Amino acid sequence: MARSDILLSVVQSANRGDMVSFRKAVESLIAEERAKKHNILADRLATSLNNGNKNGLSMYAKGEAKDLLFETEAQKTFEDLILDETVLSICQELVEEQHRADLLRSYGLEPRNRILLAGPPGNGKTSLAEAFATQLMYPFFVIRYENLIGSYLGETASRLQKVFDYAKTRNCVLFFDEFDTIGKERGDTKETGEIKRVVSSLLLQMDRLPTYIVIITASNHPELLDRAVWRRFQLRLELKRPNKKQIVSYIDSISHKSKCNFSYSSQTLSEKLKDSSYSEIEEFCTDIIRKSILQHKQDDARSIVSQELKQWEIRFSSNNIGV
Repeated sequence: MARSDILLSVVQSANRGDMVSFRKAVESLIAEERAKKHNILADRLATSLNNGNKNGLSMYAKGEAKDLLFETEAQKTFEDLILDETVLSICQELVEEQHRADLLRSYGLEPRNRILLAGPPGNGKTSLAEAFATQLMYPFFVIRYENLIGSYLGETASRLQKVFDYAKTRNCVLFFDEFDTIGKERGDTKETGEIKRVVSSLLLQMDRLPTYIVIITASNHPELLDRAVWRRFQLRLELKRPNKKQIVSYIDSISHKSKCNFSYSSQTLSEKLKDSSYSEIEEFCTDIIRKSILQHKQDDARSIVSQELKQWEIRFSSNNIGV
């Protein structure tokens, strides 16, 4: 939204007594000022906005939300990841929509901003969320569940609201890992009433979320998510285990960056590492690189790779005992 439109919206909503629209417009203004690095003005606006809310505390002044999330420096890019072409194309589309949001809004449209990443563990969900932040040039906030989940009635929902209120003051990527922790199906008879209240609060917050905030969630068990939560996401991407071609590309990339000669063809290694996750492949390669440095064998790590492959086979056999 253009600055003139934001200011006009502030005045119009105030005249109507529409506090929801008023707050949303001011939050957009705060986000715009932060994007311009006008942090002092943004902080003053945020403080004034929350001081004016007699039903709540000025959490910005007290920094309450900062205990519920942490900001990490995003470094990975889409190019650093081995992504399916279709997935990559969809991700690039969302980034373009965010970068050209003003054009979309001039036609009465909003950019997409809600993404669910699903798939088995260790296949790049967190890395992709980080890459989104890098490509968008947004701060990357990760939810801290150890502080978010409370033991008292309504405590988690209240903290969840503080997280979203804090995020609304700037363009950012808000990342919920292990999203099924708070987004579980409300119809599950094994869950408590508190979980149901949390899910209801989550749905409400997501519906009110401005599109300049990109919310990304990751789940190893998307089948556990509440159906209403599932429908809130405009993009639902599945990150699968790598196929042989992707394993080859990943090994080549690691070998090239580390300047370590594995002395085995990546095709041969891909056969040995089939059905592995990206994190397992990275762990395998990193062990080789570490040992090659200590043994001064970076130019020819064949003996180290052979040893690692034997250990890998033992590990794989152990994992299948009793299956």
